[in-house]
Amino acid sequence: MSTQATYNYKVVRQFAIMTVVWGIVGMLVGVIIAAQLVWPDLNLGEYLHFGRLRPLHTNAVIFAFGGCALFATSYYVVQRTNHTPLFLPQLASFTFWGWQAVIVLAAITLPLGYTSGKEYAELEWPVDLLITAVWVSYAIVFFGTVARRKTTHIYVANWFYGAFILTVALLHVVNSMAVPITMWPMKSYSAYAGVQDAMVQWWYGHNAVGFFLTAGFLGIMYYFVPKQAGRPVYSYRLSVVHFWALIFTYMWAGPHHLHYTALPDWTQSLGMIFSLILLAPSWGGMINGIMTLSGAWHKLRDDPILKFLITSLSFYGMSTFEGPMMAVKTVNALSHYTDWTIGHVHSGALGWVAMVSIGAIYYLIPRMFGKNEMYSVKLISVHFWMATAGVVLYIASMWISGVTQGLMWRATNPDGTLTYSFVESVKASYPFWSIRLLGGLLFLSGMLVMAYNVFKTAVGSKPYNAPVVLPNAAHAHA
Repeated sequence: MSTQATYNYKVVRQFAIMTVVWGIVGMLVGVIIAAQLVWPDLNLGEYLHFGRLRPLHTNAVIFAFGGCALFATSYYVVQRTNHTPLFLPQLASFTFWGWQAVIVLAAITLPLGYTSGKEYAELEWPVDLLITAVWVSYAIVFFGTVARRKTTHIYVANWFYGAFILTVALLHVVNSMAVPITMWPMKSYSAYAGVQDAMVQWWYGHNAVGFFLTAGFLGIMYYFVPKQAGRPVYSYRLSVVHFWALIFTYMWAGPHHLHYTALPDWTQSLGMIFSLILLAPSWGGMINGIMTLSGAWHKLRDDPILKFLITSLSFYGMSTFEGPMMAVKTVNALSHYTDWTIGHVHSGALGWVAMVSIGAIYYLIPRMFGKNEMYSVKLISVHFWMATAGVVLYIASMWISGVTQGLMWRATNPDGTLTYSFVESVKASYPFWSIRLLGGLLFLSGMLVMAYNVFKTAVGSKPYNAPVVLPNAAHAHA
């Protein structure tokens, strides 16, 4: 009796389920810290105040929720488009358990205050070593699968996933360089100091946005939008051009986070110029994704998964227009250090990253359990409107609050003294923080609806592994 080879859906299934779990955890912490700004009495004790929970929120939503979405989708896409099971399945399993260990360690150490003190990369050196081990394993599994492909062609989604994996490895190693002092309590000295530390930090920080939160999720877009729409990618040539333009340009944009600081002026200006150039490749991806619906726009009426995917591209286009504008020094003088930046970050994080991830997970879950569709398509639609309303409330309130803050801080009297005290700007911002909390609550509630839908789809179902489909002469990718 011959047994047909099957795709390895087990690790995809595990990461897909944990995407939903960590999404709820990360967004719950976000709602808590938003509430702490509205009601300061909620800052409880040493370990549960805003300063300790804010980095936990950042790591949970980016690396736990976003990371699990990237692992799940990349492992699915690399198998399907290359018509071969995952290379070294035991190593793929290690990446799952290793990544969950990283997340749990972060959830323990960050509230305890064991951090390197760096934005987006606060974890101390023992956790950084585990991240390195998991990431090297991830690269071996992914590129090993590509090397074993049954087609000559490498579908473009894999280009974006591959660039994301390689660049994040480079970013992590360089930014996390440190001299270890003790294992417990975790302590180390950074390899950098002063303005060099700031430059390395924002080279890392902006490229974490550019590769972890952009290139990786463009990989999701390039597979799941065409599949859900039932249409080929609008322009394969555009996908290749915007890939190379994006990965080259993003690397240089980090200094725009350091305008009006001790960083040399020429470096600041270089970051600003490359940020402006970045608008073109970013919109190339957005246009390519949305135009893939040419001839299939009617599907948006009754396909809520497609609504998630296309709306995410709209937010991607908006965020990648806003980002270069905020990199311009004169605009940055108004926007920086204000809630405008928070609004910009969340239009990208909730509008683009979360929505494209949610759409992809809704696509994956039924296929992981041998179903034709989710338990309730109507609940997906409910989730979509909750998420959309939540994002709009969040970013609109932060835009208004941010511009208000920027204008109040720079206002001067005829004699040159400041018109407003800082506390007056806090008071003016206060109502908008309440609206931000409401938006976050709506988005979190939508994730709970998703969790129920996923549970009802999975319960009583047997885990499913699809047979490997060999490519025919006419079709080079699945």
